[in-house]
Amino acid sequence: MLECRHVIEDTMFTRIRSFASMTLLSLALLTMCQGCSLLEPPVESGAVLFQDDFSRAASGWDRYSNDTYTTDYMDGGYRISIFIPETNVWARPHLEFEDVRVQVMATKLEGPDNNVFGVLCRYQDARNFYFFLISSDGYSGIGVYRDGEEFLLSNKAMLPSDAIHQGQAINHVRAECIGEELSLYINGSLTAQAIATDWSRGDVGLVAGTYSKPGTDILFEKFSVLLP
Repeated sequence: MLECRHVIEDTMFTRIRSFASMTLLSLALLTMCQGCSLLEPPVESGAVLFQDDFSRAASGWDRYSNDTYTTDYMDGGYRISIFIPETNVWARPHLEFEDVRVQVMATKLEGPDNNVFGVLCRYQDARNFYFFLISSDGYSGIGVYRDGEEFLLSNKAMLPSDAIHQGQAINHVRAECIGEELSLYINGSLTAQAIATDWSRGDVGLVAGTYSKPGTDILFEKFSVLLP
């Protein structure tokens, strides 16, 4: 490491002269900046706010396992497995953001194609958050948990999309939460949009669910949160 050495004359005159020079410099800078604002350097769009390749089991995500479901670091990613029907399960890193772009690679490992999986944003608590879902049989949608009640926001039902890779396949899921606008992109294609005014900030996360058949098993990889 480079060392900085300063030689200072130990006289009162030197100290007074240095102080006067700094004062003049400060006045000159203030004069030049009159009428302008002193701002922090802007953060560029696309800057990484948080990312996780799930290689460290101590990176903060929920870890839980029982006869109903498992959420844990597994197989070089983060895995959500659900063993009973009609159940939604989510996990989060316990952080907080405002406007974000959340993205992840999601692979169906096992279970029925009639499933759901995706990401969350603006998570407040277990009863209040936005969710962005796709299914292995080719449907997608945006919704909200509000006071524990589930509502779709993008349409009355999840709609089919050719952008989704069906079956035991990998999909790139990207959700954008920007102001009141919510958008869902699958493999680079916009598949759903909605307007929501409930919350302006909150946690992010992953979600998966079952319908009438149990066995949804999703592996998530390369999770990242970007500035929109």
